[in-house]
Amino acid sequence: MYGPPVDLSFKDISNVTGALSEVPRNGQRPLKSDSKKKYLSRSLRLSNNSIPNLTGLQYMLSTLLAQPSMLGWLDLSFNIITCIEPVLCELTELRVLYLHGNAIWNMSEVNKLGELQYLHTITLHGNPIEDLKGYR
Repeated sequence: MYGPPVDLSFKDISNVTGALSEVPRNGQRPLKSDSKKKYLSRSLRLSNNSIPNLTGLQYMLSTLLAQPSMLGWLDLSFNIITCIEPVLCELTELRVLYLHGNAIWNMSEVNKLGELQYLHTITLHGNPIEDLKGYR
């Protein structure tokens, strides 16, 4: 039922809702949509943009994806995100979260993700937090 990732990387997006005006990049497999033109995917790539925060993430997901509550993989790498906003903890099915190459510096921000019971992979390298002893 689910198709390949919706790839909105390298789109010069400066805020999350700006993704709605972009056409996803073509991958090896074509994207699948439902009758409402929402993507049948559990994966979203928003990497290599200029996103500073996640304001509007739930709105964007519900507009873009057929089943936003089933999002399992989110790539936010290489943006300018400084904190982990509560909206990420609402993504209860999230299993993989890429946050490398951002501006996260506070360990208490990362601790917020402890609520996500299925989260098994998170990347943080290339963030200022990497300089903290024992951050891993």
